[in-house]
Amino acid sequence: MSRHLPAISGRKLLRALQRAGFVVLRQKGSHVSMEKRGADRRWRTVVPLHREIRPGTLSDILNQTGLSKDELADLL
Repeated sequence: MSRHLPAISGRKLLRALQRAGFVVLRQKGSHVSMEKRGADRRWRTVVPLHREIRPGTLSDILNQTGLSKDELADLL
């Protein structure tokens, strides 16, 4: 995959994270709180339901979820 992150909407990212095992905890306005529990770890993040997520925000979300760019591309 290229060095750049894809330009995706918040709804697409939300569906991709659900495919990766994340569940929606709650929503407040246009922000959705998600979580995934593993045997020894818990990942949490907040996804803004914007038309397009900025690259820096997407990078932070990937760090919080433990997913790589390639894994995200496979989930999309």
